[in-house]
Amino acid sequence: MTTTLRIVHTTGYRYSDPVNDSFNEIRMSPSYSPEQLIRERSVLITPTPWSYNFIDYWGTQVTAFELHEPHDLMTVQVTTSVDVTRTPPAISPMLLTEVGSTEDRWNEYLVNSPLVDPGEELAERADQIAAHNSTVDECAREVGELVHSSLEYVPGSTTVSSTATEAWAAGKGVCQDYTHLMIGALRHLGIPCRYVSGYVMGADDPQIGTEHKGQSHAWVQWWNGSWVGYDPTNDVIPGEYHVQVGMGRDYLDVPPLRGMFRGKGESSMFVEVKMTRLA
Repeated sequence: MTTTLRIVHTTGYRYSDPVNDSFNEIRMSPSYSPEQLIRERSVLITPTPWSYNFIDYWGTQVTAFELHEPHDLMTVQVTTSVDVTRTPPAISPMLLTEVGSTEDRWNEYLVNSPLVDPGEELAERADQIAAHNSTVDECAREVGELVHSSLEYVPGSTTVSSTATEAWAAGKGVCQDYTHLMIGALRHLGIPCRYVSGYVMGADDPQIGTEHKGQSHAWVQWWNGSWVGYDPTNDVIPGEYHVQVGMGRDYLDVPPLRGMFRGKGESSMFVEVKMTRLA
């Protein structure tokens, strides 16, 4: 099934006093792939900057820009129309004992950074799951279900700098925390996996032409001979209302907006995502 979506992601900073210079990168443009066909895309930045585009090391489209004039408000709006076609992933026979053969190829997706380190308790639970599951898919799915059932989704309970172990200890978090925990547990078991950033529709059955609140979102992909997606926050396989933007080792590889400025003021960030099903 193919679904056409329009995504309008608006973000930026307000400054308490005008700043003179700012240097920024955005990762907000959905990626082109066999599952995602980009129909239209526009990037509007105010004030008008000097900018350029590139694909980063992990394969994510980036717009880098600079502002060199006094401003107390910076706004970025990325509007994309995209056809999304998802098919259920094929079940892989790859055994957990065979996944070590991929170590050289996917070594960067096997290292546990401080953000995704699962901690002793979750690592032990992952070992117990691996002890009674033979295939990569069985093990990964049960780890994902464990993470999903162990955390309470509480917006604002963590920040972008919160670690997986902090979220596990608190028993609550947001999509970034669910994703970091699952990644850390799977990497502990030697399964290559990566952090996926994107969007998810905020309505279960959106009507064509009706605008809904969307969400910046994160989920996991693990390697079983191909990359397989799973959304541990919602305990689902990503479908036609999941739109992929980027991928990396953890959140720090794919922040939607990152930058710095020169000035005496303080900054406050704002974010809004709206999604509309077009077909």
